[in-house]
Amino acid sequence: MGTKNLTSEQLRSRVAKFKDLTRNEGGFPDSEIEGCRRTLMNVLGYEPPKDEEGRIMSSPVGPKAAESSAIPVSEGLNIGFVECTPGNGVMSHDHDTNETFTVISGQWRFTCNDDDDVSVDLGPLDTISVPAGVERRFTNLASNDGDDSPSLLLVAVAGDQPRAFFEEDYLERANTEGDFTPQVDRRKGLASAATD
Repeated sequence: MGTKNLTSEQLRSRVAKFKDLTRNEGGFPDSEIEGCRRTLMNVLGYEPPKDEEGRIMSSPVGPKAAESSAIPVSEGLNIGFVECTPGNGVMSHDHDTNETFTVISGQWRFTCNDDDDVSVDLGPLDTISVPAGVERRFTNLASNDGDDSPSLLLVAVAGDQPRAFFEEDYLERANTEGDFTPQVDRRKGLASAATD
């Protein structure tokens, strides 16, 4: 099989400089829930998935970030960043494809399963890969400096149009009780040790 050549212009069209990424807030079912505030920066892919009638469905980066990809390609891999302050993250959800996280800065807790019963804490350059169909959430536990400054997480999701699923009863329980959201970690104590 032969190789391809790129022109200088084609190569530059596939470059995303972090300082130039579009920062998106909101756009998720949990975006207004306390403890779920975060900024998303779409680097590669995340074309919004559509249902049978052509309506846009929930993507792992949400509709706003999905439309602002720095490198808008559909080549089976999607990459973006999540940034949030300690105590924030995302409520429990799942995807129809694999999702892999690499911590860039801060300390993060990753919690899995329908019962929200297994977690691991990770720091800079640690990576975790969650298979399709597994409930997951993540919480920023602390910044590198131990203050309230935001931390950064790199997210890679397989597929051309990956979907995210939030359970309706989770949304209701999150709004009333804080269950399945980063607020649960806040009540348990953000600095508590991870479980396996």
